[in-house]
Amino acid sequence: MAVSKKTALAFKSYQNHAQVLVKTYILADAFMPYTSVLGGIFASKMVYDLTQLISTFYFRTYTGLTKILRIEWNNRGMSSVHAIFITAMSLYFVFWSDLYSDQYTASPVTFRSSPLSTFALGVSVGYFLSDLAMIFWLYPALGGLEYVVHHTLSATAVSYAMFTGEGQLYTFMVLISELTTPAINLRWYLDTAGLKKANVYLINGVVIFFSWMVARILLFVYMFYHVYLHYNQVIQMHQIGVLLVFTVPSALGAMNLVWFGKIVKGMMKTLAKRQ
Repeated sequence: MAVSKKTALAFKSYQNHAQVLVKTYILADAFMPYTSVLGGIFASKMVYDLTQLISTFYFRTYTGLTKILRIEWNNRGMSSVHAIFITAMSLYFVFWSDLYSDQYTASPVTFRSSPLSTFALGVSVGYFLSDLAMIFWLYPALGGLEYVVHHTLSATAVSYAMFTGEGQLYTFMVLISELTTPAINLRWYLDTAGLKKANVYLINGVVIFFSWMVARILLFVYMFYHVYLHYNQVIQMHQIGVLLVFTVPSALGAMNLVWFGKIVKGMMKTLAKRQ
């Protein structure tokens, strides 16, 4: 009993020390950006490995792919999980959270942040850095120049909002566009599995069309309208923040329009073949 009690006390002591360590360093506001980025990189690697493991046992198509296609398969699993996570967090902060509401605080919306919002952005930065590293390492197998530009702009803007706390609302608005990523990846999976003639492939194309139009076209229009209504608050940000608010969404919006044109052409081509 004495040994058991002594062991329990020692365990309790270690537990208290661990809690202090986590609260003082890992979850402290000053360290949150760094720990969340590292967490995002670790989570990306973990999801990549899990995608590889699950696909090996449950998808016969996977084992027959070339090495580079298996890498892209795993990479798309990683990007889909990140997209689900950051889309859910972005929708929460933009439409449901009181953090950026004009009704609950008089402080400028461009300077509001919280530990949770910073953590979510940090995880996203960790993903973008991981994915960008893979794109560079295997260039251009996982994506050409447009992917490099997209990820570089995204990582830069999200990092700035995470470290400074400025413009986080507009960062989350843009990140809602990740809503389309799982459907895009599913289309690639169906194509790779030889299911282009299946009904699910056609349905997937329709889902991509409407989700892209809402999340990457109309939502960007709403974001710029919000910037217009809060222009006096936007210009209070640092010059770098103001520059990012106007240039990054504009560049990404232009790329979205170009890709949307390709989506429309592809869908019309698919429908014509069906007829």
